[in-house]
Amino acid sequence: MVQVGEAGRRTSQQWPVPRRIATLSVHTSPLDQPGTGDAGGMNVYIVEVSRRLAEAGVDVEIFTRATAGGVPPVVEMAPGVRVRQVISGPLEPLPKEDLPAQLCAFTAGVLRAEAARAPGYYDLIHSHYWLSGQVGWLAKERWGVPLVHTAHTLAKVKNARLADGDRPEPAARIVGEEQVVAEADHLVANTRTEAGELIDWYGAGADRVSVVEPGVDLDRFRPAVAGQEAAARLAGRRRFGLPEQGHLIAFVGRIQPLKAPDVLLRAVSALRRRDPGTAADLTVVIAGGPSGTGLDRPSALIELARSLGIDDLVRFLPPLGGPDLPALFQAADLVAVPSYNESFGLVALEAQACGTPVVAAAVGGLITAVRDGRSGVLVDGHDPDDWAAAIGNLLGTPRLRRRLSLGAVRHARQFSWARTAAGLLTVYGEAVCAHRAAVAAELRRQADALTASVG
Repeated sequence: MVQVGEAGRRTSQQWPVPRRIATLSVHTSPLDQPGTGDAGGMNVYIVEVSRRLAEAGVDVEIFTRATAGGVPPVVEMAPGVRVRQVISGPLEPLPKEDLPAQLCAFTAGVLRAEAARAPGYYDLIHSHYWLSGQVGWLAKERWGVPLVHTAHTLAKVKNARLADGDRPEPAARIVGEEQVVAEADHLVANTRTEAGELIDWYGAGADRVSVVEPGVDLDRFRPAVAGQEAAARLAGRRRFGLPEQGHLIAFVGRIQPLKAPDVLLRAVSALRRRDPGTAADLTVVIAGGPSGTGLDRPSALIELARSLGIDDLVRFLPPLGGPDLPALFQAADLVAVPSYNESFGLVALEAQACGTPVVAAAVGGLITAVRDGRSGVLVDGHDPDDWAAAIGNLLGTPRLRRRLSLGAVRHARQFSWARTAAGLLTVYGEAVCAHRAAVAAELRRQADALTASVG
């Protein structure tokens, strides 16, 4: 088995801490609300990590594409964290498929911002998603600094596990990812599974890949106070106008085939047929907005619930932020994450931190985010009957749910954004040192060549 670095488990004290980093997030802004459009776990990741890096003394500047007129060019998201909104293309959201045509303008905006500073202003670039990696590839050559890249999702992996009715990722993206993997100084994977995919599917050198697991905000996502679980459950349900009695299953995320909320609805339909008693007092909450190919038919999930005859069980909520999201998790008996692929699955971790067991697909990063049989249940495949059996067993076994609830909190507490930031600082330090060594070696080579030519 190929060995890769586990940066999150090493100390960063032996490595230099960069003064300033440029974070690139072309296609989605950390200022956007997760759960709709292209905003999701990557947004949460960038926001939380940037804040922790700033607390560690690193100045973070995030470059993203401006999608509306009249917005300030620079927004201070947190002390030490600035979001620079670069004008590139029309001032409106664009599908990711249209963004490659705007990369030249975006790159120009990034380079201009750096050119207005003193030479050597940034110590390192961290790009997120392949579009940003393309910009980072050029900027690193211009600035003479290392490029660290996090893919978040990979086209080859997504195409291998494509949901029914979903469109495959285009060949241009695959080529773009291959280029970024080849040119980045270091690659950060969310899990060992993703690290293996970078190595096996994209030819990345194992010495350039480190695993740094994402985290969860343990102050925001936490279980109800001991002895007040029932009160928190009731308060959460009243908050959203949901039935106060009976079981509640929640799906939180972007509504698109990749996230597979339809699998949950089909499973509930199957559960109603096989166990009408359990389904009689069941409520399913879908919290999120259409995204990706889900934009083609934004009402498809509503229509599916109606066609399955379970529209009386399903409630739709908009994307949730602030205290609303943990309140929904505390109100639910289970949270379902039936995705066809996840690089990690932050929703699963956030739900578990609130003490809510998760039933998830046994794919990608969910195998790490959910500890099968301890903090939740992993389901092989996406057969609605299998999901119905897993959900029915959990809803029908209160003692099991209580045990999983306790295990969910213990499991989630192993992850924190401070731990993630510490792991990234280690990667950054290694990348800076390796880059400096490479520059020094090249200077020595040139000096030796000059000496030889003179002699």
